[in-house]
Amino acid sequence: MANQQNTPTISNWTGTQAYVLAVICLVVGVALGYLVRGSASPSTAVTQATAAPSGMGDTAGSQTPTPEQMKHMADVQAQPLLDQLKSSPNDATLLYKVGSVYYDAQIFPEAVRYYEQAAKVNPKALDLRTDLATAYYYAGDTERSLNEFDEVLKVDSKFANALFNQGMIRWQAKMDIKGAVDSWKKLLQSNPNYEHRDQVESLIAKAEQHASMKPGTKTDKPAQIR
Repeated sequence: MANQQNTPTISNWTGTQAYVLAVICLVVGVALGYLVRGSASPSTAVTQATAAPSGMGDTAGSQTPTPEQMKHMADVQAQPLLDQLKSSPNDATLLYKVGSVYYDAQIFPEAVRYYEQAAKVNPKALDLRTDLATAYYYAGDTERSLNEFDEVLKVDSKFANALFNQGMIRWQAKMDIKGAVDSWKKLLQSNPNYEHRDQVESLIAKAEQHASMKPGTKTDKPAQIR
């Protein structure tokens, strides 16, 4: 089981911190905790961040599957790919697909397991390694997640989805406003035609507006995190 201590809970934050996080997330329409997939095109990255990962949300008249049910469904979906891996155990594409089945089902330790194997075979697959970094975060290992993003950006400092997610995790897990803004500014500087530039600029503006607030500072609005 991954260490969960790296990710702070809302109850550990000041009212100001929680309020500012709510404002920033609402500006871009990003639900707390949802990050973009590495394989998403830069033009759709922010849009995809507004949706819950597969299987999370309730639909009208339906009941959210239990973790056990999600694991069972993922195992069933992954089985044909696992059968193919028996004859091609070092096929990075197959390993990535298996990892993505578990990622989409929110079985993040299993996703990490297969993503790591795929990354060993193809370490320059930046979409894969971005998903691995994100899976580390969802599994509770923030430090390893941020380290993996650093490795991705060493290969390609302009990789948009890694920069976007790095900024969100710096903000959500570390309350590192300066670091988050740095990631987002690098994203816009290195991707001048980023389709959702205006939304990322709004993230930056709101973050910079509140960056000077000290912990415990009172605001005229209460924290509203849902």
